[in-house]
Amino acid sequence: MTKGRAFLVVMDSVGIGGAPDAGTFFNGDLPDTGANTLGHIAQACARGRATEGRQGPLRLPVLCSLGLGAAVEAASGLEIAAFDVPLTGTWGVATPVSRGKDTPSGHWELAGLPVPWEWRYFPRTQGSFDADLVAQVCALAGTDGILGDCHAPGTAIIERFGAEHMRSGWPICYTSADSVFQIAAHEQSFGLERLQTLCADLAPVLHAMRVGRVIARPFVGDVQHGFVRTPHRRDYAIMPPRPVLSNWVQDAGRATFALGKIGDIFSMQGFDEVRKGSDVQLMDHLRDLVERAPDGSLTFANFVEFDSLYGHRRDVSGYARALEEFDAQIGTVIARLRKGDILLLTADHGNDPTWPGTDHTRERVPVLVAGAGVGSLGHMGFVDVAGFVAAHLGVEVPRNKQGSRT
Repeated sequence: MTKGRAFLVVMDSVGIGGAPDAGTFFNGDLPDTGANTLGHIAQACARGRATEGRQGPLRLPVLCSLGLGAAVEAASGLEIAAFDVPLTGTWGVATPVSRGKDTPSGHWELAGLPVPWEWRYFPRTQGSFDADLVAQVCALAGTDGILGDCHAPGTAIIERFGAEHMRSGWPICYTSADSVFQIAAHEQSFGLERLQTLCADLAPVLHAMRVGRVIARPFVGDVQHGFVRTPHRRDYAIMPPRPVLSNWVQDAGRATFALGKIGDIFSMQGFDEVRKGSDVQLMDHLRDLVERAPDGSLTFANFVEFDSLYGHRRDVSGYARALEEFDAQIGTVIARLRKGDILLLTADHGNDPTWPGTDHTRERVPVLVAGAGVGSLGHMGFVDVAGFVAAHLGVEVPRNKQGSRT
């Protein structure tokens, strides 16, 4: 008997508002209450406030046919006229419980594991890192100091310190409201391999502190032409302490594939093959796996550029363009699904580009399923996404969740 396949696609940061605990999460001093990434982008488009490279209402016919409009309304009460189209898929609304609005929290929960601890954060926006941690970074980097030592968006930090970094050779270290320690360095003057080694060596120190990720953020360029980040980002994340969806599938003898930063998020565990690239390249990889992945397999993908290029930069027009382009491309992928396959689209958190600040926003997320008929899953938890996918694949969800991974 032919086994259907599952394609779990995370649209990074495409939240739909309405998180019941949003008031306990902040951008600066402002609570996230009322943030709504998708809803506010749609409103901006309808009001003619998102016209750079596009025009008119936000048009997402494929996502809306799967139930995006119904999900936004169920999550936050917001009705979007342009999203009212005939339904062809199954939709739901997922609510997070982990005490984080970051990448590992969202993805671990979607994979069936709420984060079992409180993350360590760096709350000081300037002078963010303690002297002993700075000393460890300098010892590992072989430098007399670091640059940055603050909260900052990744593009702004290299614009501010790129030239000084190239003169001094000191790594640029920064953080955000997430549990993360990021190091930016020039691929040529500092060296990509040196940057990755520095992050890999530092990661165990930060992980022991319950900091979720150390991220290598390489860039190129010069003062005259400007600095730009490259696609060679690498996340060094804490390994989940218990098996998650990809492990369940792999342990059942099925093939597993990771696209984008999924492999990094799960410490390269639980996947037979990892593919990386820009979102355009990842869409090509997704198409290829729809054509070639074996029966019964799981493909777990993250499309990060909604978040990294537009959400953090508070670029409403850019975010709207990216959504419309994604909608057109994912439609071609769905058209290639085999009988018995599902493709489930969801998100890991919000990043409302209309919101003050530059950090993620605490939101519910859509659950949109192609290949499972027409209907509603209603309100659910993030962990229920893993259960839904496992049930489709006929993979058992472990009942004993007390064991730890080493």
